[in-house]
Amino acid sequence: MSTTLQHPLDDPRADPFEVAAAAAADIAERTGVERHDIALTLGSGWAKAADLIGETVANIPATDVTGFSKPALAGHVGSLRSILLPSGKRALVIGARTHYYEGHGVRRVVHSVRTAAATGATIMILTNGAGGIKPNWMPGTPVLISDHLNLTADSPLEGATFVDLTDLYSARLRGIAKSIEPGLDEGVYTQFRGPHYETPAEVQMVKSIGGHIVGMSTALEAIAARQAGMEVLGMSLITNLAAGIQTTPLSHAEVLEAGQVAEPVISALLARIVGAL
Repeated sequence: MSTTLQHPLDDPRADPFEVAAAAAADIAERTGVERHDIALTLGSGWAKAADLIGETVANIPATDVTGFSKPALAGHVGSLRSILLPSGKRALVIGARTHYYEGHGVRRVVHSVRTAAATGATIMILTNGAGGIKPNWMPGTPVLISDHLNLTADSPLEGATFVDLTDLYSARLRGIAKSIEPGLDEGVYTQFRGPHYETPAEVQMVKSIGGHIVGMSTALEAIAARQAGMEVLGMSLITNLAAGIQTTPLSHAEVLEAGQVAEPVISALLARIVGAL
């Protein structure tokens, strides 16, 4: 007996870029906006930025768009917003992130990024809530991502596809962010598979190989964005110190609480950065 695949990206014969193009067509039809210039994925603590960057033209459920899944994580809103910026540019705000630990495969993790590129966006802003290794990064600290370590043992690239990641996290965009907020620190983000938090030994391993931030998203999305020819700006909200750096147990409630406290400040910061792009 044959079974029907419920998701277009679960079919190994499917072209993920064709699925992204279909999703972009859905967005254009449902929002009435033919093309977007900038895309933002707003992780834990960053969602309020969508209310500050400009005028919302349309807000649609992500599940109405080809290839998007309902977010599994509390704190992610599950919608796609088209926003008219004061500059006249159009921003696509992605509130529906599929995490690698959900087990749907890397194609679905990076579908939102590929869709953003298919809508015309040339800048991809990726944000997250993460654990910090530097002891001076208190919860609520925003940090620019300067590079990453991908410890998922996976890649969104398929076949003999070779993409240079030397300047994956754009020095130009980081420079613009620092012109808005000169005190911004930066560091190397490390993506683990999750959903468990890292052990103290794993955190020390990351520290020894040059990592400063630990989390469960962003790196795979950034690779897909670079493959699509996009310029990437990455920002982490330090929601807690990583295991072994912080002496108390880690919890998702702690991540959400830190995000809620910091949200007004970091969202306003991100809005100012977007306004300068």
